[in-house]
Amino acid sequence: MSLISQNALRKRQVAEVKEDEPNDTLLLEESEETEEVKEIKKRKKVQNEDKKQIEEEERAMKMHESFLFGSLYPLGEFGREEDSTGEVDGGASLFFTDRSASKIVATCEEEVEYQDRNEDNEMEIRKAVWVDEEEEITRVDVGRKTRAKKLKAEEDETLIGGSEYVSRSRAQFVKLNPGTEWAQQGPQVRNDDESDEELGAVVDYGDQDNEGNDSILRSNEDLVVKSSVKLSPGLLEYSRLVDANAEDPSNASINSVQFHRNAQLLLAAGFDRRLRFFQVDGKRNPMIQSVFLEDCPILKASFLPDGSQVIVGGRRKFFYSFDLANAKFDRIGPLTGRDEKSLEVFEVSPDSRTIAFVGNEGYILLVSCKTKELIGTLKMNGSARSLAFNDDGTQLMSSGGDGHIYHWDLRTRTCFHKAVDEGCIMGSALGTSPNGSLLAAGSSSGIVNIYNREEFLGGKRKPMKTIENLATKVDFLKFNHDAQILAMCSTMQKNSLKLVHIPSFSVFSNWPPPKTNLGHPRCLDFSPGGGFMAMGNASGKVLLYKLHHYQHT
Repeated sequence: MSLISQNALRKRQVAEVKEDEPNDTLLLEESEETEEVKEIKKRKKVQNEDKKQIEEEERAMKMHESFLFGSLYPLGEFGREEDSTGEVDGGASLFFTDRSASKIVATCEEEVEYQDRNEDNEMEIRKAVWVDEEEEITRVDVGRKTRAKKLKAEEDETLIGGSEYVSRSRAQFVKLNPGTEWAQQGPQVRNDDESDEELGAVVDYGDQDNEGNDSILRSNEDLVVKSSVKLSPGLLEYSRLVDANAEDPSNASINSVQFHRNAQLLLAAGFDRRLRFFQVDGKRNPMIQSVFLEDCPILKASFLPDGSQVIVGGRRKFFYSFDLANAKFDRIGPLTGRDEKSLEVFEVSPDSRTIAFVGNEGYILLVSCKTKELIGTLKMNGSARSLAFNDDGTQLMSSGGDGHIYHWDLRTRTCFHKAVDEGCIMGSALGTSPNGSLLAAGSSSGIVNIYNREEFLGGKRKPMKTIENLATKVDFLKFNHDAQILAMCSTMQKNSLKLVHIPSFSVFSNWPPPKTNLGHPRCLDFSPGGGFMAMGNASGKVLLYKLHHYQHT
């Protein structure tokens, strides 16, 4: 081959090489670009997966929050609205529409309308969460079940509703398990239409707006003045305590027991001529003082209602006045112009102004508590046997041998009403409730008639109830402080002491206590708050009982 042909061939090969070089470079560049795109796509894919995972976690978190606490925003709306321009930064909107605002405003408007409709109500009544709807349809028989009989409000009550049964059971539990009332905050809420008896315990908190609670420290009286619940008929809940005179018992009959108005001091007197004073606490009942009268077996002793003196009477022409402050006896009598041989039956007026003695031949002697002098006399047709004052001391009631009940006006000293005690041949005892609305009259045949005093004065002769549980002469009648219990006794038989539930006029079936010997009862008294009941008998004992219905003595 010639030199020219060899050079031509070499040039051609070089040209082919040059033509092939751009293709290889392009393939190389294309290969490098493909790897970068794959890497970018891979990163985007990872980012998208991460973003989806985050969104799923956020969605799950919101669902949990909505389930636990509720949500103001509908799921899937908050933070997911796209911008109107379509520009999205990272898939999340920079702005969103708060659609819960309209719901909140609507709710507020409904609340305002509700408050406008109820602006006259001072307090919204809320339904307790523990109310059981089945209680409204449940009926409980309180007439047959022994444990449920104590929940009866009336003697002939049988079926009551479930809610009423629950409320009475709770009231019974509170009565048996009293709490600490001083720890309760604020006064009790009451309605003007409710009476104090229906309301229960009424606490005097004074003027709290101006003076705070300091007003309760200005008096030594009991804060609770009324019972919290009405006394139930049937069974009386009580417990026997240590005898009131256990530290100094008497060897003779106890003829008179009475509580002082502060409920801590109790006097006991009898045929042993001793006047004893005890501090009643229900546990030891220590004796404070004992005074001996040489010439007067005591048939009756009574505190003046103001608590300053004790009037002592017996089968003598005179009586005694004992000054508590000075511990001194004063002998009074015989009364001027009178020849009574006995001043053993008497009553003291609630205003501590007058002492009324039963005299001879139907006379009633009026003596001033201040001067201890005779200030007047009243005369019945028959013999006078028993006396009782009204609640304010301006009127006096008497009964006796003619079977009539007399009403006297002590301001004019005239009889303004006289009526026959139904079925009575000879009256032997009288008793009035503390508010003067009820009058109990006992007769020699053992019958006790209970009258509404206003109706009796108005001409109604029929008693509200006739009690026939005593077989011998009624010697004593006594209402407790809220007139829910009437005690009546006869001294002629053992255990002849009955307690009557006044609202239902039924005798408590578990009194006298079974298998307990009360002896021959002679006298009885209730403490001012009703918590204690003391009974003196012919054996010289003063039996003391705690009545669980009343929390305060």
